[in-house]
Amino acid sequence: MNINKNDIITLELTGITSEGDAVGRYNGIAVFLPGGAVGDTVKAVVIKVKKTYAIAKILEILVASDDRIDSDCGFFPSCGGCVFRHISYDAELIIKKQRVIDCMEKLGGFSNIKINDTVSNSIIDGYRNKCQYPVGKDKNGKIITGFYSYHSHRIVECEKCKLHSDIFSDINDIFVNWANEFKLSAYDSETNSGLLRHLYIRHGEKTEEIAVCIVTTSKKVPYIDVLIERLVSYSKNIVSITLNINKKATNVILGDECITVHGRCYIYDILCGLKFKLSPLSFYQVNRSQAEVLYDIAKKYASLSGTETVLDMYCGTGTIGLSCCDKASQVIGVEIVPQAIDDANENAILNNISNARFICADAEKAAKQLEKEGIHADVIILDPPRKGCTEELIKTCVKMKPDRIVYVSCNPATQARDLKLLCELGYNLEEITPVNMFPRTAHVETVVLLSQRKPDDVIEVEIELDELDLTSSESKATYAEIKDYVLKEHGLKVSNLYISQVKRKCGIEVGENYNLPKSEDSRQPQCPVEKEKAIKDALEHFGMV
Repeated sequence: MNINKNDIITLELTGITSEGDAVGRYNGIAVFLPGGAVGDTVKAVVIKVKKTYAIAKILEILVASDDRIDSDCGFFPSCGGCVFRHISYDAELIIKKQRVIDCMEKLGGFSNIKINDTVSNSIIDGYRNKCQYPVGKDKNGKIITGFYSYHSHRIVECEKCKLHSDIFSDINDIFVNWANEFKLSAYDSETNSGLLRHLYIRHGEKTEEIAVCIVTTSKKVPYIDVLIERLVSYSKNIVSITLNINKKATNVILGDECITVHGRCYIYDILCGLKFKLSPLSFYQVNRSQAEVLYDIAKKYASLSGTETVLDMYCGTGTIGLSCCDKASQVIGVEIVPQAIDDANENAILNNISNARFICADAEKAAKQLEKEGIHADVIILDPPRKGCTEELIKTCVKMKPDRIVYVSCNPATQARDLKLLCELGYNLEEITPVNMFPRTAHVETVVLLSQRKPDDVIEVEIELDELDLTSSESKATYAEIKDYVLKEHGLKVSNLYISQVKRKCGIEVGENYNLPKSEDSRQPQCPVEKEKAIKDALEHFGMV
């Protein structure tokens, strides 16, 4: 039986997508339903049909899931921000762990890996320290702000978002009233015209400093002095008011140019006991308190003793890297945004940190530069954007042979893809911890520990057999003597395993079980060509071939 638009169907919901939609199957076809919960049985109307799936809207809940609760927000689910206000918080944590498991198994090909329970957030509401309101018009031509509706650019007005503080709502009201009073124009993405694009607010949770940034298409904003006066009168904590100029026909919120119209172009906040300078273009975790939890896990995984060189890729304003400086020999941060690097350097000075430096460059170019400089990174921290790392960057990082890689991600799908490549290139996936950085939304942050695979990780050998089980030919030189000769003459370190492999190639009898794997499933690394030549030279030197 086919499924058609406007069909009324009954479904049992059995899963949740990465975007937070519930999933059921009707005649073998996957049907996605926003606002559903696993365990619901619902009556729904089909609103869209594709070749392999359909989208439906819930009309009636026939049997409610045990996870279902009453939503505490009048704007849910129309505003498109939260997706889990209709289920319990405990169920949300389980869903997010399962999403990580699914990505690792289906996209990464992993099995039997250690994935911890999702780390909960003690603050479920009001945790966001940043908001970005798009500016538009209602049907009467009045300026409005709010949030984009689910899967659209239609703005839903939201008087008070549960994820934001009251401060954001008050500032938004001041801005909207000002814009309507002076009849300013809203940006129209279809015509690429209009003045006001976004209202962007950032709040320093610990310092209580507030930055207000108005994203416009022009440097000239009529009556901006009136807005400044009203904002400053509202709160003395508003220490930064800027214009960000974005003339491009793009969905990217911020442009490259910022103009300060009041106070400074930045605010300060405290994170992990350190003071950070934050400009409009600086990346900073939107959930400060949970970011401290996240960074503590990352530092634990880095396992720093004070002697390590740490490479912090995609460092932003240096938050993760600088928080590691007290336990590392040196930290090198890499970021492509110049303003963020400027802030990172100043943040190091602010906190009297002298063992950190920052490079403004594409991550791949910076990694290659450090490789040419001969920098050996003991630990690499990766915290890329949602698209993940490029294959070239991963390969360049692997060439640096760090002992450990700590991979922080807001997208477990691209992370699973990258982890698969890292493991193919010689790393073991040790442990994964999901962190609920964004309660009530579909997003989950993950921290992963990888360690460099050593020969001992893939083969079991008896290393005490050097002087045991010898044949007449190998008695001319011990394994230790061959190692010493290769190191002295060729500058190479070789293992007992490599020596035994070369001996067998040369027809030298080796103990029957010497350096063979104890398990048929074990994999032996093969001796590299340059080391094979050096070992053969040693065998010739000792008259063994």
